[in-house]
Amino acid sequence: MSEKAIAVKSKVVAELQEKIERSNVLLIADYLKFSVKDITLLRKALRKEESELTVVKNSLLERALAGAGFDTLKEFLKGSTVLLLGYKDAVTPIKVFAKFIKETEKGDIRAGIVEKGVFNKAQLNEMAKLPSKEILIGKVVGGFKAPLFGIVNVLQGPIRKLVYALNEIKEKKGG
Repeated sequence: MSEKAIAVKSKVVAELQEKIERSNVLLIADYLKFSVKDITLLRKALRKEESELTVVKNSLLERALAGAGFDTLKEFLKGSTVLLLGYKDAVTPIKVFAKFIKETEKGDIRAGIVEKGVFNKAQLNEMAKLPSKEILIGKVVGGFKAPLFGIVNVLQGPIRKLVYALNEIKEKKGG
């Protein structure tokens, strides 16, 4: 191989490694049955979620993963491989990809990394069923808020009863 080709491949590996290290989520998937139209539609949907989909050679991805400290994913680099990288939310890109696979009945998730943890296909499919981060935060805040409203109601009870009692006294006195 020429020095120029080696330099180009080294640059691609370095860029991939930088993207992997910067991402919150990484999915390795099979795209064998995807058409160009499928990939274009999926890329468009993922772009809205600050994510990208890249078709990549397994040998280059293997080097980039090893450089980023994720060489355990090497066993999933067989056949046609597509790489999904998400930079903002960790769950939404997985949801978009899983929904696409379910609707088109094409492709398959092999494994991935979410927030620097390695996950298998089953775990990633379970993550795809989770509500978004904003909804989960809302539920947690709602869980904290409910007991506070209960406490406020309990504390207002005696004051409310005193007001009712004073109103009754006022009405009995004709006032």
